[in-house]
Order: sequence, then structure tokens, then C-alpha cells
Amino acid sequence: MTVVLNHTIVHAHDPEASATFLASILARPSPGRFAMFHTVALDNGVTLDFLGTDEVVLVEHYAFLVSEPEFDDILARITQRGLPYWADPGRQRPGINRNDGGRGLYWCDPDGHVLEIITRPYGSG
Repeated sequence: MTVVLNHTIVHAHDPEASATFLASILARPSPGRFAMFHTVALDNGVTLDFLGTDEVVLVEHYAFLVSEPEFDDILARITQRGLPYWADPGRQRPGINRNDGGRGLYWCDPDGHVLEIITRPYGSG
């Protein structure tokens, strides 16, 4: 039997805005709708399903493996929006990291979820 991640729920105060934010930064198609969710589809068949809540949103971390050209494109969209980004998940070092011979960075979505792009999987260098 093969086990693969199919979807995960991302809690947000404004799920449509948060899904649209992520889709636009990652250059994904506009979010879809499934029941009460606003969904962002990734290339491996996984969806991030944004669900609205009025409660305190616990901050989660979502990491995306991208190619070098995609990294440049995403960084350009982050920079164009004036979003701060960091080389570390603790948000102590502004900029880009060079872990495992690739590049990576972290930024936050409207609810404070920590988003990450990397060009090499951790441990691959």
C-alpha cells in the first residue's frame, strides 16, 4: 500500500483571502471551493484546504519544494508586495539561507502561518 498526503486543513480568519494570498504568491490557479473550504492545489495532488474560524489561529508551518527558477519568481512576488522574509524559521535572520546547497526562505501569511520555500530537501546536501 502507498501512503501519500492528500490534503491538510489550514485555519484562517478569512479563508478566501488567505487561500488567494498563497495561490498568488506560489503562482497557483485561483483557489477552488469544496464544501466550506477554499482549496489551493499543489502539483503533487495535495491541497491546502482553508477553513474559516473566529477563534485564535494556532500558527502552523508549511514548506514547499520549488525549482530554482520558481524560487526566483516567488521571491520577486514577495519583494513586490513588500513582505518581510527570513533565512530561519525563528525569523531572526533576514534574507535567504543556503542550506544543503540550495536556497530557502520563510515568510508569513495573513494569519501568521510560517510559509517556507526551499530548492533542495533538507538533508540532501
